[in-house]
Amino acid sequence: MLSLAKDLKKILQIIMPMPTQTIIKKKSKNRSGSRHFLLVLPALIALMLFFVIPIASIFMKSIFDPELTLKHYIYFFKNPLYGRVLWITIQISSLATLTSLLIGYPVAYVLQRAKPNIRKFFMLVLVLSFIISLLVRNYSWIIVLQRNGVINILLSFLGIIESPLKLLHNKIGVLIGMTHIFIPYIVFPIYSVMQGIDLNLEKAAQNLGASRLQVFWRINFPLSLPGIGAGALLVFIMSIGFFITPALLGGRKEQMLSNLIQIQVIDLLNWSFASAMSIILLVVTLIIFAIYNRYLGADRLWGGVKL
Repeated sequence: MLSLAKDLKKILQIIMPMPTQTIIKKKSKNRSGSRHFLLVLPALIALMLFFVIPIASIFMKSIFDPELTLKHYIYFFKNPLYGRVLWITIQISSLATLTSLLIGYPVAYVLQRAKPNIRKFFMLVLVLSFIISLLVRNYSWIIVLQRNGVINILLSFLGIIESPLKLLHNKIGVLIGMTHIFIPYIVFPIYSVMQGIDLNLEKAAQNLGASRLQVFWRINFPLSLPGIGAGALLVFIMSIGFFITPALLGGRKEQMLSNLIQIQVIDLLNWSFASAMSIILLVVTLIIFAIYNRYLGADRLWGGVKL
């Protein structure tokens, strides 16, 4: 019986070799595909629950009041006040990203070349900034930046100023507070990319006669662009929806769109208009990301890996 079964199997393989192999391959592919789907399924469920469904509900809330309408979007773009606030939001977010980059890049550059003990200490300081509450940090800046605060007292003592500087409840205070909060978010991406740069490239360039400035601009800076792009995009996306620091350190002229959304939800209970402003803010963020992808490439966000 066993020999007969083996003979029949050989005959079937001779008569139908390709279809049998194709069926086996299809079965194996289906099994591997189902396994991959099961592995990805929890992430897909989380994505649906925490991103797709909330955004879809906000969008539906913005166009139904209670019937289908676009009046909230029309009112937003017709009223110059909201256009001005949107421009201020983009302006402050861009400036906060720029100042964070100007401070964060040298910090990451120094950390890469620092001794291990010094590097661990400053890394600990950066990590501790995540633990301290945003309210505590903002109120500490109120104490420092007020008219009789530490900065004005020190500048007056040194004879640099005669009257106190106005550093609070304006754009300067907002930028100082936001930059302080966002520096770690731009240091870590840049530092992680810099860690992958081979220092032998610098030595080779210097041996060939390149100066330190040339080495930086032709080797270090281009190779660190993925970290710069990732950190800058992360900071801009976070700052465009930021509202705690502008509310505490800014004035009425420095209100950002997120502050107006908070007012519409909490004070005026106008959820439909607040939803419309939220969708507009989301669209602005997506446009910024599309511009980044067009000129720099989104693959730089993960170090040049093509997906």
